[in-house]
Amino acid sequence: MIILGSNSDVAIAFVEKVLSEGQRFPEVYLFTSNVEKTEKLAQHFFAKFEQKCEIIHFDLTQENDFSKLDYINSELLFCASGFLGKNSEEGLYDDWNTKQIVEINYSKLIVLINYFAKKFETRGSGTIIGLSSVAGERGRQSNFIYGSAKAGFTAYLAGLRNYLFHKKVHVMTVVPGFMDTQMTVDIETPKPLTAQPNQAADIIYKAYLKKQNVVYVTFVWWGIMMIIRNVPEFIFKKMKM
Repeated sequence: MIILGSNSDVAIAFVEKVLSEGQRFPEVYLFTSNVEKTEKLAQHFFAKFEQKCEIIHFDLTQENDFSKLDYINSELLFCASGFLGKNSEEGLYDDWNTKQIVEINYSKLIVLINYFAKKFETRGSGTIIGLSSVAGERGRQSNFIYGSAKAGFTAYLAGLRNYLFHKKVHVMTVVPGFMDTQMTVDIETPKPLTAQPNQAADIIYKAYLKKQNVVYVTFVWWGIMMIIRNVPEFIFKKMKM
């Protein structure tokens, strides 16, 4: 199993869920820009599940040598890489912030996924799971740089799903709403609409087994975003969201 963004709370919970259900892999490849933190995670997976892990130092904001990844293969790739960055009020005209958001959530991330997608295509099997966000479903004034990157990622996953379907590879898009994670620790979110990582992992795992195309975390967000997407633009532009 290949994990991109392995220190993500949702990624950790998903790996725990898969392993607790009895699945084992020759190796779990933990991609991370924070090796020290991930080492503790790898030790935890081995101690609890006797699952061997290999830590792959990979920073999406840097230049990377993809040839060093040639030996890595798996039937399952889970991508939870993400960077929320500053909101529009604080970071709209911060070029570094914009660059980080776009590179980590989209432009450099899809290059890495494409690298592995080619391997999946050549083998003719496997599943790729990508975490996008409800923020990508309509541009809102509060975080539209992040939202635009996630919109691009959602479109990328949809296109990749369409392309790889004919190659016997499944691509699943996960669309979370509010999540109680490290990424949102400084953001106050409404508890009834906020999912816990373990709750998200359960939903994602069930969808993975069923080979769903798109899954919202939680389902209530499907209804919320249906309403938001259909608000007329002349009204939506006046709203503070």
